This record gives sequence, C-alpha cells and structure tokens, in this order.
Amino acid sequence: MEIVVALGIAVLAGSGVWLLLRPRTFQVIVGLSLLSYAVNLFIFVMGWVRGGAAPIVGTAGTPDPAHFADPLPQALVLTAIVIAFATTALLLVVLLAARGLTGTDHVDGREPEQ
Repeated sequence: MEIVVALGIAVLAGSGVWLLLRPRTFQVIVGLSLLSYAVNLFIFVMGWVRGGAAPIVGTAGTPDPAHFADPLPQALVLTAIVIAFATTALLLVVLLAARGLTGTDHVDGREPEQ
C-alpha cells in the first residue's frame, strides 16, 4: 500500500512541476494546485499509523499512544486545503483581470507560434 501512495504523490508532484513550467497562466495555476495536493497527501500520510485507531480513549487501562493516529497532520492538511482554495480563487481572478487587460493568457504577452 505504501508504494501506491508514494507513486500517487510522485505522479501528482511530477505533473504539478511539469505544468508549472508551461507558458500559459492557467496551466501554472493547475500545476500549483496539483503540487499542493501532493504536499497535502504527503503530510497526511506522515501521520498515518499502520492499524491506527481513532484518537478516542476508553476507560479501561492506560492507552499506548503509538497505536493511535496523530490528529496534527490532519489539522495541518485541512488548513492547507482552505488556504490553497483561497489562493487558487485569487489567482483565477488575477488571471481573468490580466487576460482582460492584455487579451492573452500567455506569460510574455505573445501568442505562441502555430
């Protein structure tokens, strides 16, 4: 299972970096989103405990903290998702304003050759 998650993170990060290097601003925004998804998944997986139980402790005995999932990475990822959503919305508004002013969404203002 770990190899599947690692490959998923690698594909998201690789696709994000590839799209960041593209000349169109919309592709750059999608690349940033994919890269943030990869980082969020990586942080979330770092808190994963094999066979981890919910962080609820019963009344019987003293619990072993090594058997419970860590809630801190989950809280960090949730915060990162909200921030990434707001940043993406802001970037899309800037993209629309720049396209309205320049007439193109190409980075250097010129249309690519056909």
